This record gives sequence, structure tokens and C-alpha cells, in this order.
Amino acid sequence: MTGQSSKTRNGLPCLAATLVLGVGLLAVQVGRAEDVQPEGKVSFYFAAHEDDWQLFMNPSAFMDVANAKTKSVFIHTTAGDAGGGTGNGGRKQPYYLARENGAEVAIRFMADADRQPTNRVASRMQFNGHPIHSVGYRNTATYFLRLPDGNPSGSGYPQTGFQSLERFATGAITTFSAIDGSTTYHGWADLVSTLRAILDYERGTTRSIQLNVADLNSDINPGDHSDHRMTAKGALEAAKDLTCARRVHYIEYASARLSENLAGPQRDMESSVLAATAAGILAFDHYSVWNPYLRSYLGRNYFRAEEGTGQCRGSDSDPLQAVSSQPVSARGNR
Repeated sequence: MTGQSSKTRNGLPCLAATLVLGVGLLAVQVGRAEDVQPEGKVSFYFAAHEDDWQLFMNPSAFMDVANAKTKSVFIHTTAGDAGGGTGNGGRKQPYYLARENGAEVAIRFMADADRQPTNRVASRMQFNGHPIHSVGYRNTATYFLRLPDGNPSGSGYPQTGFQSLERFATGAITTFSAIDGSTTYHGWADLVSTLRAILDYERGTTRSIQLNVADLNSDINPGDHSDHRMTAKGALEAAKDLTCARRVHYIEYASARLSENLAGPQRDMESSVLAATAAGILAFDHYSVWNPYLRSYLGRNYFRAEEGTGQCRGSDSDPLQAVSSQPVSARGNR
């Protein structure tokens, strides 16, 4: 969820009839990760912005991270910079770094449940020829591709050259550059291949894979952010031949119009992770996401699942070239 799109989201057309139909067709249930976690599972969370999985894919993510037999991989495609690029807007830190810190704090909060913190390992890793900022912590791996926020409509922002995932996917632009100047993608297929390289590296020889994405069915998940949809599109294209993978499709913005279906510990998990995210952003001198609008998504976790067929084979490729890797204190900044 990007920082300057609340007006568009609040103006979501009333599609109650469509939502009722969609939910009825899906028999949507609250996530119960403990029911679907065989040994050696790798669960990938594809998020356009650094608070998306917290709002829309929880407590599923919390349950995955809390399960020592599961590796949880969080892939954030955009910087969530809301058009600000690498500027700090008069604050002490750039907004995109504040958002990354929020996501990291939330992940460490989940991973450290009832444990003392340990070290995070920050690296710049190269996939498909593209350097990508990565952070490892316990049984999690987190990636930040830092592509420009595309605006809810997909038109992009003038400050970042009207670049967006949607304009890139449709061919309106043929190159797409990370806001920190770290890399440039040439054509949509280049980006998809990079996501596949990350998938192959992180899944390794694991035979159980889960892909968590925004639902691309607009009858079920209407009015979603362009970046959310294009991130899901890229992820599903990257994994198109991984028929073994379980695919979980989440209702996102439209979930605020649905009844709460979380209670007790599950609602606590979701709420606490958003609060941890807010604390991480505040620590970098930017406004809190603990506000009434974002809290309107709490208490809801709606998805449909497509079960995979067969068992996954290990990757035959070696997509990784480590450019640098430096341990960093879990309590320290970059």
C-alpha cells in the first residue's frame, strides 16, 4: 500500500454485489497456515509496497515465520516511495528507507517471538544480472527491488519519470530503473526472469512451495492498486511452470468492505505486525501507518487457494552471484 493513495482507495466504487458473489464463489476462509505447512516449505510473499503483506496477508505470514520448518521470503517490488524517489521530503531519512525499515522491524518482530534478537545480514545480491538489496534474518529472507511506486492508477509520478510496473508490463516504457540507481530492467521479461531467479535460489531443493499474491480476478478483488496487480502478474508469470506450487490469492483493498473474520490470537497477530511496521517507520522520522484508515483492514484475511500438482523438483540453475554480504546488528540501522 503506497503512501499517497488513500484518496483513491477511499473512493473505491461500491461493488457490494460483486464482492458478495466473489466471496460466495470462493467460500473464502481465514488463513490457517498451521494446516498447510509440511516440513521444508518455502512460502513466498510478493508485495508491491512495504506494508502490503502486513495488511492483506496476515496472520498467514506470521504463522509461516513462526514455524521453524518454513522459510518465509518477502519480495517487495517497488520502493513504495509515493513519487518521492530518494528524496527525504525534509525528514531525516528518505521515505523509501523508512518503509523498508518498517517491513524489517515487522519481520524481526515475528521471527523473534519469545526469543532474543540476533543479527540481520544485509547483502547486495545479483540475480539475472541485477543487484538487489537483500536482508536475511533467522528463517526469513527479504528483498527490496526499489522500483518506482507506480501510483494507484499505474500512471506513475512525474518525479520518477512516470515509470510504473503497469506501464512497463504493457510496453508503454521499455526500461525501468530502481530509484537508487542500482539497476535498470530492459523489458518486462527481464523483470520476470529476475523474479524467477530469486524464486529458484530461495526454493533450492525444497519440494513444497507456496506463492502468496494479490488476487488478479477483478470480480473478487476489485479496485486494487495497479502495483499490487502487476506484482502478482509478474510473480505468477515467473512461476508459471511451477505447477507444484500452492498459489494463494488475497483480496486486498476490497477486504475493508468485508466482515471481520479474525478474532483472538489471529487478530492479535495481524494488529501487532502493523504496529511493529509503524514503529519501524517512525524510527526513521516518517509518519505512522497506525491510523484509522489502515486499521480498517485489520481483522480480515480473505483468500482463495489453488493447490499445486505433484512435488516440486529442485532448481537446476545457479542464479546467484553474491556481490557483497555484511552482517549488521539487528538493532542497528543500515
